Amino acid sequence: MQINIPSQPAPSFALFNLGFRPFFLLASLFALVSILIWGGIYIYDWPAPHLPFSPMQWHAHEMIFGYGMAVAAGFLLTAVRNWTHFPTPTGIPLAGLTTLWLAARLAGWLSPGQVLPMLLLDLAFDLWFIVAIFSPILRAKQHDQIGIASKIILLMLSNLCFYLGVSGVLEHGIVWGLYSGLYFLLALVFTMARRVLPFFIERGVGYPVKINNRMWIDRSSLILFILFVIADVFWRNVPATSALGALLFIIHIIRLSGWHTAGIWKKPLLWILYVGYSGATFGFLLKALAPITPFPPSLALHAFAVGGIGMITAGMMARIALGHTGRDIQHHSRLLSPIFMLLIAAFVGRVLLPMLAPGQYLLWIGIAQSTWLLAFSMFVWVYIPILTKARADGKPG
Repeated sequence: MQINIPSQPAPSFALFNLGFRPFFLLASLFALVSILIWGGIYIYDWPAPHLPFSPMQWHAHEMIFGYGMAVAAGFLLTAVRNWTHFPTPTGIPLAGLTTLWLAARLAGWLSPGQVLPMLLLDLAFDLWFIVAIFSPILRAKQHDQIGIASKIILLMLSNLCFYLGVSGVLEHGIVWGLYSGLYFLLALVFTMARRVLPFFIERGVGYPVKINNRMWIDRSSLILFILFVIADVFWRNVPATSALGALLFIIHIIRLSGWHTAGIWKKPLLWILYVGYSGATFGFLLKALAPITPFPPSLALHAFAVGGIGMITAGMMARIALGHTGRDIQHHSRLLSPIFMLLIAAFVGRVLLPMLAPGQYLLWIGIAQSTWLLAFSMFVWVYIPILTKARADGKPG
């Protein structure tokens, strides 16, 4: 007798099926909650938590090593699995990794004034994440992937540098850790964009187009960026940083011109990446002009942070989540365009308006924070069901 056993449908709850799911959800929620708290402290004088460092340092640290590392984890745990065809954490191990990330974010609040719990939990997450992405790369002997993965090691070292500064062990540790962390995260975002944006454009504009990537741009931008980080973070040499910023601005403008095709402006999942990359490139221009302009250094840093990191990571999360859950990226939520426009408004409020009317600085910060909060509120609303439910096509993942 033949017994037919009906196939079991895929479980509807799929949050820990692949790395991008929990980490993109946590990143978007954290982008919302952390800026809400920071805005309350900075603008409305809410009582600040009793942390072993200042609220502004908390804001900078958490956007880099909290939000940024969560997006990096979601991207690399998924990408490395596809590149190598070896597994990265899923299920209970993935849940453990996400819990460790969350515990590191909460440690400073639950242990007021204590830096050790934050240090141990944050670095434990970094180490586990590094092992999770390097193991399949080394097993597959894909040594060409080590370059992008090694940026996570640099970010961990920046994080350690920050904590050593907080602990009083390293005199300039806080500044070195935060500035180098921002730049290493920006380097990771540039590398991600260099790998996927030309491919996305060629596949997404709806007509044949060949995007050219010039090897001399890849090499020179990398070398100049390393020198730029050394000059700005460790040497603190304004003329050298300015000159290197000018060269980087020119190189990235050339790269952007080679990537441009008119069709990207009809596709929100493309133009947000292009605009975000342009925003980061504008940061290099601000660094180049620093010796001859009165603009505060924070404007260039936020051009990198809101443009190069905020807009690009939001666009990457939006596209990757659709593609890896079996959805048609050409038929996405109508809210994506307003979400991305709000992020552009946040960039304008945080970077451009303070240049034009510095006397209204607090107003512009409030506008930037409000538009950022609205953007990520809508993002979370759209993507919670996408990230937590099973794939639309019924496949695993």
